[in-house]
Amino acid sequence: MQTKISASVLSADLAHLADQCQLALDAGVDMLHIDVMDGHFVPNLTYGAPVLSCLHRALPDACYDVHLMIDDPDRYALDFAKAGADLITFHLEAPVDPSATIAAIRMAGCRVGISIRPATPVEKVFPYLGEVDMVLVMSVEPGFGGQAFLPETPSRLAAVRRELDRRGLTTDLQVDGGVNDDTAPLCVKAGANVLVVGSALYHAADPAALTTHLHNLTHAACP
Repeated sequence: MQTKISASVLSADLAHLADQCQLALDAGVDMLHIDVMDGHFVPNLTYGAPVLSCLHRALPDACYDVHLMIDDPDRYALDFAKAGADLITFHLEAPVDPSATIAAIRMAGCRVGISIRPATPVEKVFPYLGEVDMVLVMSVEPGFGGQAFLPETPSRLAAVRRELDRRGLTTDLQVDGGVNDDTAPLCVKAGANVLVVGSALYHAADPAALTTHLHNLTHAACP
């Protein structure tokens, strides 16, 4: 399974957001990861659909990987789809009916991801594996960028990948939080094939070299 890199623009210089997104694309990333926070589901606020709409106008060919860390993903899915989202991920822990949210996102015309926080047992997501295009296992507590990678993450990824393989599913498995050139091989060896990279990318002296290095590390780590 081809490994992909999604650049978390939460770590970008927001005063130059379009340029920072272009920098990531020029460095070779596959997607732009847009973290949406409402100040309720997580204790932080970020950007809404109008920001994505502006980015999409500036960079219409980019793939937008939208991560909704919000209480009401059903309400806002259509707004983000209209703004240019290609993939919309919501949290299993949000106070919604997951199957209804999956249906709402699909009706909006986007691929669907479902995410779990570090404290949520991975088995909780198993009933929905056949309904989604991607599972996102958080490797930090959602809400803020720049956190350290939680060491239990590889075993959680491996448990999800085993269940996907048992069912014969080709669902993407994404990991987000503290992913860098040291932790990326651990994630891919455990079964992740989509890596969200933020601080490591935007703080790198040479983002293109780092992206190439990450691709090479992940490919080398694949069985």
